[in-house]
Amino acid sequence: MESSIVVIDVQERLVNAVKYSPADNVSKLVHAARLLDIPVIVTEQYPKGLGMTVDEVKSELAQNSVLVEKTAFSAFEDIKPYVKGRIYIMGIEAHICVYQTVCDLIEHGYDVYVIKDCCASRNKFEFKTGMDLMRQVGAKITCLETVLFECLKTSKHEYFKEVQGLIKSLDKNE
Repeated sequence: MESSIVVIDVQERLVNAVKYSPADNVSKLVHAARLLDIPVIVTEQYPKGLGMTVDEVKSELAQNSVLVEKTAFSAFEDIKPYVKGRIYIMGIEAHICVYQTVCDLIEHGYDVYVIKDCCASRNKFEFKTGMDLMRQVGAKITCLETVLFECLKTSKHEYFKEVQGLIKSLDKNE
């Protein structure tokens, strides 16, 4: 099945503002996406003020990844030329930009999977609210390990061992 990965605003100042940074898990997913040739679209909300995508994520991006700057909270208008198929989405802040983007994607008919352990908000209440709202509008809430195995399909995949190594080192914080 064709799919796209959307990384919302995993930027320097936002990563520093959240208690639990998803940057490590996001970088693992982006690494796996590069191996598995899954397109990645990365957004940056007002990078002049919030900084660029963190190096940990940026260093794993494939050559053909798309980076888009945005000022609207929903990234939909900026990413719609690039997304296709099933959408795996993650980022900061779960209850604002990720949520609004998810709403627009679902409204336009996309099959959306939110990767919970690759998302963050400034506090647990906002994070939980964001996850609850996204579930209510029809997004499927999943986790990175589930997504990686969905993409591999079989232990016979040529990159199984490398992706399995990423899985073994997942950050299990919540």
